[in-house]
Amino acid sequence: MTRFTLSTVFDTVARAVPGQEVMVWRDRRLCYRDMNARIDGVAHFLVRQGLGCHVERGELAGHESGQDHVALYLRNGNEYLECMIGAYRARAVPFNVNYRYVDEELRYLLADAGARALVYHAEFAPHVAAIRDELPGLELLVQVADDSGNLLLPGAVGYESVVTTPPPPRMPVPDGDDLFLIYTGGTTGMPKGVLWRQHDVYLAAMGGTPFGTKTPFAGYPEIATAARQAAGGIRFLMTAPFIHGAAQWSSFHILNSGGTIVLPDGVRQLDWADVLHTIERERVVSVPVVGDAMARPLAEEIEIGRYDLSGLVAVSNGGAPLTPAVRARLAAALPKVVLLDAVGSSETGIQMSRVGGADTTVFTPDENTTVLDDSRRRELRAGEGEGWLAGRGRVPLGYLGDPDRTAETFPVLAGCRYSVPGDRAIRLEDGSIRLLGRAATTINSGGEKIFAEEVERALAAHPAVRDVLVVGRASARWGSEVVAIVVLAGTVTDRELLAECRRHVAGYKAPKAILRRPEIVRSPSGKADYRWARQEASAAAG
Repeated sequence: MTRFTLSTVFDTVARAVPGQEVMVWRDRRLCYRDMNARIDGVAHFLVRQGLGCHVERGELAGHESGQDHVALYLRNGNEYLECMIGAYRARAVPFNVNYRYVDEELRYLLADAGARALVYHAEFAPHVAAIRDELPGLELLVQVADDSGNLLLPGAVGYESVVTTPPPPRMPVPDGDDLFLIYTGGTTGMPKGVLWRQHDVYLAAMGGTPFGTKTPFAGYPEIATAARQAAGGIRFLMTAPFIHGAAQWSSFHILNSGGTIVLPDGVRQLDWADVLHTIERERVVSVPVVGDAMARPLAEEIEIGRYDLSGLVAVSNGGAPLTPAVRARLAAALPKVVLLDAVGSSETGIQMSRVGGADTTVFTPDENTTVLDDSRRRELRAGEGEGWLAGRGRVPLGYLGDPDRTAETFPVLAGCRYSVPGDRAIRLEDGSIRLLGRAATTINSGGEKIFAEEVERALAAHPAVRDVLVVGRASARWGSEVVAIVVLAGTVTDRELLAECRRHVAGYKAPKAILRRPEIVRSPSGKADYRWARQEASAAAG
């Protein structure tokens, strides 16, 4: 069987449909042929600088890397995909850097990853300058020009000179065992680097198993044929930042078909009027959202009614749950559009999906998704109750530099490796799975287990609630008490919010305190920052 590499997948599609558009941003339109040439330049440059693979996979443990790591400190743009795929082509390993990090967080991440190279937008040059001397292993800086006006840092190389680098005397041959590295968001703890084989992540999450099928591509010729037969593929608007694993995964789903990734004009802040005008102008057929934080303002902007969205076919949600109230509002705003929900994580790939239905917590699992018992020693049968949501088969190798966490999260049962990243779930009688929530956000209050996401859904049902996070905080009476942080539109009392909450969940799950804030801190992709929420809840108690 073919062992797929991500750079060869892109090269295959580029050779099959060279003149088709691969990316559109403002007045910039790149075809597959031109982007592939720029990717070659990035790969040539990295190889000439000595970056690549130094120890083959077979000689390493799951938490180890034998390749050089390239940090991508970039906003959305063609440069992100070019550097990502170009690094793979050089047998180096790109990884995501959250551009909202302060200097201390940035320093931690680059040190934890052992980055040898950093590609960054010029607007971030002051942050790079502030920490570069504290990272002796960081040898190579590549600066991407933007409208910030920041000058090239001393010793840095301008990106546009990189993409025209001629080939070195010898280029490496990528291997399916080469790494895909994605750092988790760090919203419940410190960011962790998840290591996958490229072959495995391609088949599990990045389009190697075509959507709606259970059969992976057999080889590169089949990918080329599929791209040609797709007749231009899907025009997909990328609302999430490429620093989010789901954005990288969905991009490759589009690239497999020779499709086009369209970016909104604004990349520093998500403006939904800009998004909808772009959908209208570029005849986009699919757009992703990440939970209520994206779906609610999208629905609000559509309700203004100034847009021709007749070409839009699907809205896909992943990375955070949609509450029933927001899902219903989006369905009313887009009655002819299919609403898809997917469940997955950096440690599992895509696991479950759903289309329609009243219960937004119940999903259809794929054949490699299961539920393990509390001891993580066996799979639960349908109807047996609650346990750990798990994936098996093609799962990550481990966490970079962390053998203990690797052994805990990726146990081996009866010779099969599983991934158990921490979500609680119930396998129902019909084989479907009810997702309860992340164990790290579960609140044990007075001996009762309360899932934060369940209370968030209940509060979000009130029309005045624009955003909500639920966390636990220390309590002398309850051990831990439920606290809700809300962003409101209009005037509403705590009594009214609690009454709405109790209409959907048992009274003991209702918040003991409600904190009102002008906004809730989330990652650039819209995922909740529970560390921030816990700090707010604790500070309010003080």
